[in-house]
Amino acid sequence: MITTEAAAESAISAVPGAAEAVGAPESEEPAWPWKDAPLGTLVQRIHQLQAERARAFRRLEEGHLQYLRSRPNHDFPRYRNTVHEVTQAFAAASREVLAVEAELAGPRAQPLLASHVRNLQELEQTRLATVALLQLMGAPELMEQEDTAQMDQLKMKVIKTMEAISEVLQDLRFDAESAE
Repeated sequence: MITTEAAAESAISAVPGAAEAVGAPESEEPAWPWKDAPLGTLVQRIHQLQAERARAFRRLEEGHLQYLRSRPNHDFPRYRNTVHEVTQAFAAASREVLAVEAELAGPRAQPLLASHVRNLQELEQTRLATVALLQLMGAPELMEQEDTAQMDQLKMKVIKTMEAISEVLQDLRFDAESAE
């Protein structure tokens, strides 16, 4: 007797590329495309990933504003979907940033550059957590309890974090040029 699970597995193995789509393990892990890239290319990729993160933050902000404007019913399912999509974008960018960090710390023997990338990752985590807290505090259910002083502090923290991110990106670019 063929079980549903066995039928699904056989269907997956019959379709090229289907195993990757459903998360089945591959026999061989694909090569990381940046493995032999020059340092400048790795730094450029970090900047591209930062641009992707910036777009994701804009989508998150736009989604939150749409949620707030959808009164009186507040379209939470749409906002939840936006948060899910943005979370996936952040996770993908973070995985790649961490891969660059590992490459710099390990095979490239560039601990200074690796520390810049690690610092960047930590700053982005702080920024995301702070933005999420700001959005939560601005939720309609909590508007009566709004603490404007705390919200102002959090907004300032986001600004300072973004300034620190810019500085780290500049340091990364400068130190990479010096290392080449």
